[in-house]
Amino acid sequence: MRIGIDLGGTKIELIALDRAGVERFRLRRATPQGSYPDTVATIAAMVLQCEQQLGCQATIGIGIPGVLSRQTGKVKNANSQCLNGQDLLTDVAQATGRPVRVANDANCFAVSEASDGAAANQQVVFAAIIGTGCGAGIVIDGKPLNGANGLCGEWGHNPMPWLGAKEHPLPQCFCGRYGCIEQFVSGSGYQRLYQRLSGAAVSAEQIERLATQGDKLALQAQAQLLHYLADALAHVVNLLDPDCIVLGGGLSNLDWLYPALNQQLPLRVLGRECVTPVVKNKHGDSSGVRGAAWLWEAQ
Repeated sequence: MRIGIDLGGTKIELIALDRAGVERFRLRRATPQGSYPDTVATIAAMVLQCEQQLGCQATIGIGIPGVLSRQTGKVKNANSQCLNGQDLLTDVAQATGRPVRVANDANCFAVSEASDGAAANQQVVFAAIIGTGCGAGIVIDGKPLNGANGLCGEWGHNPMPWLGAKEHPLPQCFCGRYGCIEQFVSGSGYQRLYQRLSGAAVSAEQIERLATQGDKLALQAQAQLLHYLADALAHVVNLLDPDCIVLGGGLSNLDWLYPALNQQLPLRVLGRECVTPVVKNKHGDSSGVRGAAWLWEAQ
């Protein structure tokens, strides 16, 4: 039995999968705010409850909003600040008495979709989560690519390509730099885009509703979002040339994006040919936690 845990800023979700990948147990609890010891204790209690319910022991995979440093083994770059600088892998292993693997949550999403999701049986998979921010994971031959610095897939913190004068001054990213992809290709970027056009601060869902009603500025925002996303993914194709691109996160639910992106990518990549499909994820919000469980197959 494999346990997967999605350790988020507001909730901790646990899932147990059997050898065939069938879900056998699921549990969700609020993330203790600002307390690392309480977070570890909550994870241990959830694992115990799961194992008691199923009557067996399990391996544990954890997806986190950060990475483990290759130098120290401790968490870095996590937006859940209490995790940074902590030896999460060792602490959870000691608290549960179980073998543990830890990976970036975007890598877990990529592993899930490459294992039994929308990109199953594909050799090279680029899986992007486009929500409040944006990030990605890369899977090659079923295994997540981590990199020498644990930074593979940090797509959102590269410069947005091919910007024009209308995009200046560039927005500042939380990482401290200006003009990151995340500032354009994300739910928050979509909101800023519409606000710049209309002066109104509305949600991505409201922009979509306005577009269905024929609102010209909402339709213009849609077209600009498509332009930014196609440009950003063209860089991925030029650099990695994946067999499949899978989208997750809130903006992945915009179904109009897929035929448009698959039409636009060949116009942007080198040589103006692109057979890499851009597809919607299969497992939705469960993909990250499923991928955490699959870490024991992938590594």
